[in-house]
Amino acid sequence: MSPLRTFATAGRVLLQLLHDPRTVGLILIVPCILIALLKYVFDTQPSLFNHVAPLILGIFPLLMMFLVASIATLRERKSGTLDRLLTMPMGKLDFIFGYAWAFALLALVQAVVVSAVALGLLGVTVLGGAPSVVFAAVMAAFLGMALGLFVSAFATSEFQAVELVMPILMPQILLCGLFAPRDHMAQVLQWLTDVFPLTYSVDAMRQIALHTTWTSQFVRDLLVVLGCTVVALILGSLTIRRHSN
Repeated sequence: MSPLRTFATAGRVLLQLLHDPRTVGLILIVPCILIALLKYVFDTQPSLFNHVAPLILGIFPLLMMFLVASIATLRERKSGTLDRLLTMPMGKLDFIFGYAWAFALLALVQAVVVSAVALGLLGVTVLGGAPSVVFAAVMAAFLGMALGLFVSAFATSEFQAVELVMPILMPQILLCGLFAPRDHMAQVLQWLTDVFPLTYSVDAMRQIALHTTWTSQFVRDLLVVLGCTVVALILGSLTIRRHSN
């Protein structure tokens, strides 16, 4: 893997995304609108919104970056760009990690914007402070990006890439503890939540909301999220393939 080729790939991806206003809107604007909508859903229950909103900040970045990364990578393959790149002195790791750096920067911007809206405009309060929220949101977005790069190898169209949200992310969203405490679920579902990476992203946000300092559980959650991200990136480099007509 060459750092020069990796960062050249990252720069190319960023330029492409910045020239696509729909993608920029999906990354930066849609999460803000959704969390603002949620505030008015709980308009008569502000304490409940304050409880739920930090957990949502562990979900929305992952979901949005999953969609964008999987579709963008699929476009590279279908357009023949990946084929041309792989005929050059560029390895799969250069391609994967170039995308990773590009989306990591976008994840940072997204996390700052969405956290600013939630904590500033919407008045959500967390004991751990805004920097911890942004950091955990970036980790969630980075995980979503890695999962999107990985699963893009199993889709043959953008429609299929979107369809993958249902079997891969929806079970995690339903079981992550957002709707019901995990220890109130059936035992088999508790076992599933222990292996779902989204569980740890949401739990990290819960720790930030409830504690003024980084707890050992919060650190463990972030390490699990980071580990899953690295594994997904490695698997993505192994499964990425050229487009076949």
